[in-house]
Formats: sequence, C-alpha cells, structure tokens
Amino acid sequence: MKKILIKCIVLYFSICNLHCQSKTIKGRIINEQFEFMPMTSILNNLNVEIGKTDMNGFFEIVIPDSENKLSFRFIGLEPSNIELTDNCKEVEIIMISSGTHDFISLRKVDRLRKKRFKKLQKLHKLAFERGLFRTDKACYIQEFIPYYEKKPQRN
Repeated sequence: MKKILIKCIVLYFSICNLHCQSKTIKGRIINEQFEFMPMTSILNNLNVEIGKTDMNGFFEIVIPDSENKLSFRFIGLEPSNIELTDNCKEVEIIMISSGTHDFISLRKVDRLRKKRFKKLQKLHKLAFERGLFRTDKACYIQEFIPYYEKKPQRN
C-alpha cells in the first residue's frame, strides 16, 4: 500500500513539473519623455490581461515557457507588441504616444509613426544611461505594425 502511494505521489509531481513549467518576467515601462507608465495593461497571445505595472512602471509576471508574445496597452499610447527571445527575463519598454492626424493620408501617418518607431533603440540606450533601465539593449523583438496596407494589384 505504501509503495503504491509513493509511486502515485512521485508520478503526480513529475507530471506537474512537465506541464507547469513557467518563467518570471520582470521589467519597466516608460514613455518617450522618460515618464513612468503606471497601471499599463500586460496581455498575452490571447489578449487576456495577465498583469499591470505599479505606480513606477515596474511589473513582474509569471507566464508559461511556451508563451513568447506579450502586448502592452495604455490609453493614449500605441500598443507595444513584442516577441520574447530565449533568454529574455528583463523586459524594458518605451511606449510611443498616439496622436490624432487630421487631413493626412494613412500612408503619411505611417511614415511619421515609423520615423518615431526607429528612434526607440536610441531612447532605450538613453534610458539606460539615465538609470531608468537595467540593460542598454532590448532582449525582445518588436516590429512596426502599419495602419495602411498596400492593396494587391489586379492583373
């Protein structure tokens, strides 16, 4: 009887270890003016909120090992969608403000947005030099998502 109980306990914990592997991601979120972003929502692949930042823009979340995409949202700022690399445990993000653009085509709006997006690496390094970030380079991949998409040409 004892042997069966011990085998069941060992089996239970080994199954839990296989299915319950997770990682802890820590980080900070600021905006372009190097201001902290309190109460920024953190979402997973399925757009389910899994955390929020504190009053100083810091956060700590636990996600499954299989999870590699996160999204950060705050009112008045463009969403930041990132893909985590293998050894990414410290995520530090600079969010760009979203503005209104009257009487401008979406193509021109995207050009203006992309110009600001390209400055994020320099801003990250500047935030590191000012002591706001712990790393001088981002350990994640962030791609620009345009509003305007070219229509395919018809033959």
